[in-house]
Amino acid sequence: MQIKKNKSLFLGHFGDTPKLRVMDFLIDNLMFDYPVTEIARGSEVSYNSLKLFFSDWIKEGIVIKTRKIGKSDYYKLNKENTFVKNIIKLDWILIKGNLLKESEKIAIPA
Repeated sequence: MQIKKNKSLFLGHFGDTPKLRVMDFLIDNLMFDYPVTEIARGSEVSYNSLKLFFSDWIKEGIVIKTRKIGKSDYYKLNKENTFVKNIIKLDWILIKGNLLKESEKIAIPA
């Protein structure tokens, strides 16, 4: 697996694994749905690696099928799932914490 060059705060804190890359991609694109091939491409995870766990995520309700276009099924994070809600909250906590640190660094002295 190739290490992602511009890691998000999420990946920086929890590691750079295929599952976390996919989760990070889906959190960043929460409002959109994608076919499995685009999720793999967008998260920089091989299609074969994604297929190892994606069906489990569907069964657990982490991702949901939103529609079908041609032969492709489209999926997105299930925002009603408790686990997904908590992961999104955690991502926001990391972002807010980082923003506070950055604002302290550039604070103008009185």
